[in-house]
Amino acid sequence: MPLSIATWNINSVRLRLPLVEHFLKSWAPDILCLQETKCPNELFPREAFEALGYRHIEIHGQKGYHGVATLSRLPLQELSERRLYCGISDARHLSVVFSHGARTIRLHNFYVPAGGDEPDRTINVKFGHKLDFIEEMKLLHAEAEAGVSSILVGDLNIAPLEHDVWSHKQLLKIVSHTPIETEGLTSVLSGGSWVDLMRQHKPEPEKLYTWWSYRARDWQAADRGRRLDHIWSSADLAAHLNHVEILKEARGWERPSDHVPVIATFDL
Repeated sequence: MPLSIATWNINSVRLRLPLVEHFLKSWAPDILCLQETKCPNELFPREAFEALGYRHIEIHGQKGYHGVATLSRLPLQELSERRLYCGISDARHLSVVFSHGARTIRLHNFYVPAGGDEPDRTINVKFGHKLDFIEEMKLLHAEAEAGVSSILVGDLNIAPLEHDVWSHKQLLKIVSHTPIETEGLTSVLSGGSWVDLMRQHKPEPEKLYTWWSYRARDWQAADRGRRLDHIWSSADLAAHLNHVEILKEARGWERPSDHVPVIATFDL
């Protein structure tokens, strides 16, 4: 039984609703996790997604900033969670539970703080918030619930490996690729018994990017990307991974997000 899970930082779900509709019509993942929806729950365009067959929707949003949403063609159990990290109510996490065949799966959807521009928490509170958020994520284990498999997706705002960025040396002091961030995220991955599915599918040294800055005059020619978006799973699901697709073409769509969708397909 195939299962497809997609993640996409959409950078305003209402502004880019036509892009999401196009993606769902053309690629039709079973579940799509969105980040940076920038939309309060009551204004979320639920009806547009329900019309495309995504009738099971959970939202954790707020006005103007952040926000995550999970859209599913599969029924969701009444076990969703919205965790507040760092004691701040800023709509950065949502988890849902669904069944696929004989399996029960918990799916986490994250939008990790970007961290500002200066990689020094003594002068940049946003960077300190990011480090504290990652520290709390270390408590999240892929095998936390007996009999429940796990998937973790989202914009984690860190490119952890050397070939997750266009230039490892030039980005070592740039927020998203500093050693304190990359080591922190690696600890979340290994300490929680998670498997990095994108790197399982395409190991280093192959370059993998999911984000290209708006600041680039010609993003495609420069190709100065970073892998900020991730799909992880518990080991039992990783054994059934079939394919991972990074939809680079979406960066060239009209009025695009600076992130592109990532889709993981399993044969369960």
